[in-house]
Amino acid sequence: MGLFFPTVMAPKAYDITPDMLRSMGVEGLILDIDNTLTTHDHPLPDEEILVWLERMRSAGIRLILLSNNHPPRVEPFAKKLGLAFEADGKKPLPGGYHRAALAMGLSPRQVAVVGDQIFTDILGANLAGMPSILVEPFLEEPFFRFRIKRFLEKGIIRRYRKIRREAI
Repeated sequence: MGLFFPTVMAPKAYDITPDMLRSMGVEGLILDIDNTLTTHDHPLPDEEILVWLERMRSAGIRLILLSNNHPPRVEPFAKKLGLAFEADGKKPLPGGYHRAALAMGLSPRQVAVVGDQIFTDILGANLAGMPSILVEPFLEEPFFRFRIKRFLEKGIIRRYRKIRREAI
């Protein structure tokens, strides 16, 4: 189960603070797009995300997007935010994560991954040797394959929370 457990959980990306990241030894974030920064296929992030991104930049946190989407989806989104990106990331394989960390000039331990999916974002971060932050999705996806994944994720999250409670 450990490969599927995030390092920490947060309700939304904008609930992550620079102090929280510093306490984890994190200097950069690899950010998922869909259902992490915005809803699926939406061209702009939520206003709170824009404010949060600026707060991260002001705190010196380096940022990059990593998505399994193709460049026609990722590139315009990244340009609007002024962020570098890795499209066609092949998450959860670690290659995209390592390329993103290298692009920021950081080691894997200095980079945390922020995403809404356990079987891509969190698993990939763990395989790449990076801390991970699981956030709640903006919206539940209507597609059957997502509903199955979300159902399985709920069991993992329950187990994660139980283990965390027992460790305290």
